[in-house]
Amino acid sequence: MAVSSAPQTTNRAGLSKNDYKGAPSTLCSGCGHDAITSQIINAYYNLGIKPWEVAKVSGIGCSSKSPTYFLNRAHGFNGVHGRMPALATGVAMANHTLNIIGVSGDGDSAAIGTGQFVHTMRRNTPMVYIIANNGVYGLTKGQFSPTADAGSKSKGGRANDMRPIDVCALAIQLGATYVGRGFSGDPKQLLTLLEGAIAHKGTALLDVISPCVTFNNHEGSTKSYAYAREHEIRIHELDLIPHFEPIEVVGEFEPGQMREVRLHDGSYLRVRKLEREFDPTSRSQALALCVQAEERQEFLTGLLYVETDRQDLISGLNVVDEPLATLPVERVRPSKAALDKIMAELA
Repeated sequence: MAVSSAPQTTNRAGLSKNDYKGAPSTLCSGCGHDAITSQIINAYYNLGIKPWEVAKVSGIGCSSKSPTYFLNRAHGFNGVHGRMPALATGVAMANHTLNIIGVSGDGDSAAIGTGQFVHTMRRNTPMVYIIANNGVYGLTKGQFSPTADAGSKSKGGRANDMRPIDVCALAIQLGATYVGRGFSGDPKQLLTLLEGAIAHKGTALLDVISPCVTFNNHEGSTKSYAYAREHEIRIHELDLIPHFEPIEVVGEFEPGQMREVRLHDGSYLRVRKLEREFDPTSRSQALALCVQAEERQEFLTGLLYVETDRQDLISGLNVVDEPLATLPVERVRPSKAALDKIMAELA
């Protein structure tokens, strides 16, 4: 007797969801990092980016194990503590055709790797930079990290007496051109933020509040699931229309009016122009919101800042169209005459 099975759904690249998965996770059951991994898989699948066109890099920490669990056919490199941004910059220089995603943690990026983080933001390196932020060092038993909020209590009951580093505010100040904050317990919004980050040309920084279920999910913690759900404030509703074909709203419409826009899958998106809304292209508004949120000990989630007309690192360096890593030796090795000219100019 023949057994029939339903055809497996594929995306625009002809690949199934399984093609975007990795090894089974070894993180603690319920870890917020696994929720981030799930949405990374969904985002790349939805956008139809082939896994082997992606380079995934990471540093050290629970979060930096995550690339093992997605895109098993992507290029990958797990580096030393805090040095993920340097790896990503090297990949971008060697092969600018790759889609780069770096996964880091609050300790990896806001402590030992702060210098690397700073210069990656100011250079506008073309990459998705994810910080899985749980406010603790999970691999070393839950000490406070630099992003832990003042007054937050550890599992042992001690209160943190230091002010936190706001990686989103820092990224906006330094020059990142896509900055957002998500919550691992809010998968719909996180997916949209990820899709927008992947589609962005430049540094896309996503700070994702990702509670540590073992060391930082207790009463008194400001990075727990309960606290995040109670104090999360969405600054807007998000959606992403992939740039497959242009979609336009027909006709002009005034604030308060609604228009229906047909999408590529045949569904309709209802667009309503608000009377007053947050402008994510305003650097000053974004920084002011970050300061207000810290004062109120709230989590602002959504797209905080975006800038689309600034050159990224590769464009600014005027790199040739072909990836440098694939150029033959005769094209990258200067001739004696060229070296003599360079030395004469330096004399």
